[in-house]
Amino acid sequence: MITAPPARPVFVLGCPRSGTTLLQLMLHAHPRIALPPENRFVLPAYERRLGFGDLARRENRAALAAWLTRRPETRFHELGVDPDAVAARVTDGPPTLGSALAVPLRAYAERHGKVRWGDKRPAYALHVTEILRLFPDAQFVHLVRDGRDCVASLLGVDWWHAGFHEAVATWAQVMDTTRRHARRLPPDSWHELRYEDLLADPEPVLRALCAYLGEEYDPAMTAPHLLADVAVPARKTWHRNTHGAPDAARSGTWRHRLTPDQVRLCEAAFGDRLARAGYEPSGAVRPDPADLLRYRKVSALRRAAHARRRLRDAGTRLREHGPVAAREDARTESTAP
Repeated sequence: MITAPPARPVFVLGCPRSGTTLLQLMLHAHPRIALPPENRFVLPAYERRLGFGDLARRENRAALAAWLTRRPETRFHELGVDPDAVAARVTDGPPTLGSALAVPLRAYAERHGKVRWGDKRPAYALHVTEILRLFPDAQFVHLVRDGRDCVASLLGVDWWHAGFHEAVATWAQVMDTTRRHARRLPPDSWHELRYEDLLADPEPVLRALCAYLGEEYDPAMTAPHLLADVAVPARKTWHRNTHGAPDAARSGTWRHRLTPDQVRLCEAAFGDRLARAGYEPSGAVRPDPADLLRYRKVSALRRAAHARRRLRDAGTRLREHGPVAAREDARTESTAP
């Protein structure tokens, strides 16, 4: 058993289609770090935590373990770990939700011979507060991509059904939310990097990332495509680019993927966010006022929905059965070699 201080969990987040899967593979290529495919159990478990009852009771931990490991909706099966072993560890483990959720993620790391675990999901960008409640010592890595490219990429995948204005509003909301966390969290808890820099010259970007994580840089991190068959489920055909070497030509594709009207709306909606993140506006003229008004309505609805979720969460906290944070003995590094 490693006796060094527990390694902090790593959470990768960003706008959808910002390159978080590429960064997941780069981190997974590190000899000490494992980042699994996206799951659907961390946030859903947190949101329905009252339904699991008091986890000080063993039978409730057993029910939570079954919810985690037996339901296809959690995507637990994509971790490739033994559900019975994980269920037993959750049932016999510490009585907090964070401790339970750490078990399958740590088991995934052990499966790959790694001593440090993490998780990746773009949606975490809007749920940093919840992740910190579960894992107070989490280290966050925010991957930023040109908002125009994120919008163009979202419009090109078959699972995005929300439309153009929703895509624009998503990037703007993620940038505003993560900027607040970047200001509030200490430097050893929040690190930001740009997708375009990662493609153009990955080594110095990854060296800086490793320094932030307190890890030694490993050259294998610059060849993430070698792990795509292992860490990216085959059903995710929209991640086909991860099976090839990083290519700087993936940057700036919005120039031929978005219409002039879409570019105008993007740049008007994003305001100074693009320049603040280091991206050059094209200088497009103002969009049609009706189009801009439609975007503002969509954006307002998104932000109002998020505010309602925050209020519901505040009410739920008053009824929690006990602490939700992972206990230190549940966050310790695995025994993998």
